[in-house]
Amino acid sequence: MSIIWDAIVYAYASVAIVPVIPFLLVFFWARWRGNERNQAIKLSMDVTTFFLVGCVSMLLNRLGTSFGPYILLLFILILGGLLGGAQNRARGRVDSRRLLRAVWRLTFFMTTVLYVVLTIVDISIRIVGKSA
Repeated sequence: MSIIWDAIVYAYASVAIVPVIPFLLVFFWARWRGNERNQAIKLSMDVTTFFLVGCVSMLLNRLGTSFGPYILLLFILILGGLLGGAQNRARGRVDSRRLLRAVWRLTFFMTTVLYVVLTIVDISIRIVGKSA
């Protein structure tokens, strides 16, 4: 069982190193299956979010914190609460399916920005650390 778990972890890590790879793989696979461009992009965003959360958590941990995934989870829960409250005020009820989809897609954008910023910060720290 340990061998299977290790294989899953290594497969996830190898694809998650550069989150553009799963995005492009899912996009081209969806287009090949006949989905429209917008549907393929949305599906790619949904799948890539899973990998981005792992990458951003790892980058946060590399910067010295040990609770990177928990920070992201906190922001996702706060975002869900804010959007759910706004939806409740606007419609009088909460449509959980739309809420989850909105939170997941906003998480994609949030983690994409964090991935770019944290990657730049991590690379600059590594370069400055080697030159000093």
